[in-house]
Amino acid sequence: MSRFLGRENELELLLELCQKKSASFVVIKGRRRIGKSRLVEELSKHFKKYYIFSGLAPAGKITANMQLTEFSRQISHQFKTAPARYDDWGDAFWAVGERVQSGRVLLFFDEISWMGSEDVTFLSKIKNLWDLHLSKNSQLLFVICGSASAWIEENILSSTGFVGRISHTMTLEELPLSTCSKFWPKQISSYEKLKLLSITGGIPKYLEEILPNKSAEENIKRLCFMPGGFLVEEFDRIFSGIFRRESLFYKQILKVLDEGSRTQTEISSILSSETKMGRLSEYLWELELAGFIAEDYAWNFKSKQDSRLKRYRLADNYIRFYLKYIEKNRSKIERNAFSFKSLTALPEWNSIMGFQCENLVLHNRQEIWKLLKISPEDVVCENPYFQKKTARASGCQIDYLIQTKYGTLYVCEIKFSKSQVGSSILSEMQSKLKALVVPKGISLRPVLIHVNGVTEEVIDADYFSEIIDLGQLLI
Repeated sequence: MSRFLGRENELELLLELCQKKSASFVVIKGRRRIGKSRLVEELSKHFKKYYIFSGLAPAGKITANMQLTEFSRQISHQFKTAPARYDDWGDAFWAVGERVQSGRVLLFFDEISWMGSEDVTFLSKIKNLWDLHLSKNSQLLFVICGSASAWIEENILSSTGFVGRISHTMTLEELPLSTCSKFWPKQISSYEKLKLLSITGGIPKYLEEILPNKSAEENIKRLCFMPGGFLVEEFDRIFSGIFRRESLFYKQILKVLDEGSRTQTEISSILSSETKMGRLSEYLWELELAGFIAEDYAWNFKSKQDSRLKRYRLADNYIRFYLKYIEKNRSKIERNAFSFKSLTALPEWNSIMGFQCENLVLHNRQEIWKLLKISPEDVVCENPYFQKKTARASGCQIDYLIQTKYGTLYVCEIKFSKSQVGSSILSEMQSKLKALVVPKGISLRPVLIHVNGVTEEVIDADYFSEIIDLGQLLI
């Protein structure tokens, strides 16, 4: 089993639930490979009795009957009983429920949407399992999880049948950079680590696949550009069975976003000739719940309220890298005919790395607050910010903007470069601040976040309120 890294707070929260004098029902959501099952495995070390049941991954024509047959087999295995065949989910759940009536028990249903999406009675029988059996054991913790976050949201979290029954809902995010750094020896440079993190993000499973004694270039070649590389076919695997409908439209939306953030109107305009747009909002919602995209709202500096203007951003580094580089060369990769010289030789590498680096910062925004000495309670609004062009104002886009309750705007520019950031950044930042329309009494503090250093000219200019080396977040 791999080392358990970076989920200490989540583990502590789950263990605190065990101190209650009543049974607990927990839902864990998150992108595939994010470590949901691994977290529960670590939790199981604190229980005398641990039982895990998992749905069959969607492949071909997996039926409700096949799922029930597999669940029946797992009952025999988990409770060490003679094989039995249950013809109804109610009977199968009864068989589980009567065996967990007492003692400190952790019961885990993994990938629950795979298990029950083909049977209309499944969820009502889960409810009965909880009401008639599980809730009667005050020392029991019942955990369900799944990668199909939209299915869980619609069928469990928003269902009246489960109101008042769920003790806690947990959504696992990417690991913070400080935890990601622990997958390498201390002597590896921040730049080397960030090159790989620009592809893997803070996804635990991807980080586990890294060979720390190999260079970033060697790891990326093995994982992304060689036949059988783990990340070559990963896109197909993580998309399998997590959405409510089979559709290429999800992928089309992601392709629109791989070049930068866009409004829903812009996405609709680009795709309108290819497919119907009636359900675009639903598709965007599902992709957001799956962890692949994010909504970024602009806001009013005076009222501090979100505006109606929002953009969708591709928030998953692996997804962008796959669409930009792996998919386009996949046939060559599978024939072992793709020539990988270096990352910097890939088309549009510098601009793509800018997007990837922004995602790393945004996934670790609270660490940026610490470096800027901003208390969380002082932050009133924060996000990538975009100002729409009007007759009176120029359009502009800020990589990351933080507004505090003291009337200060921290305007953050994020730069990923293989060389030092030069003096051109000064005029670039001045232009953005000049275009930004702010009310009187607001202070602007420019911040530079970089990866590979800045020149003496930038330092001597004393223009930036703070210059942050992203490597500081890897410590």
